[in-house]
Amino acid sequence: MATEHQKLLIDLEVRVKQMMVLCDRLKDENMRLKNDVRLKQKEIDSISDEFSQLKTKYDNLKMARTITAASVDVEQAQKKLSGLVREVDKCINLLK
Repeated sequence: MATEHQKLLIDLEVRVKQMMVLCDRLKDENMRLKNDVRLKQKEIDSISDEFSQLKTKYDNLKMARTITAASVDVEQAQKKLSGLVREVDKCINLLK
């Protein structure tokens, strides 16, 4: 009977050690994944900032062209601007 209890205790010890090793591995993986997420978030923030700057420049260029284009009807220019803004909004939504 005592040997059976000893076998059970040894088996329990082995399983506890295995669980501890597994737990340590999972902690390491979790830390690595959190770091990856932080890096990707920084990259997304950087790209979003660059996108915002480019969008502003593009909008300014469109506005300047609309104002200087004498042959373009105002209504057509507004439709074109609206279409371009919708395209940019779609791009922003895809980035999110």
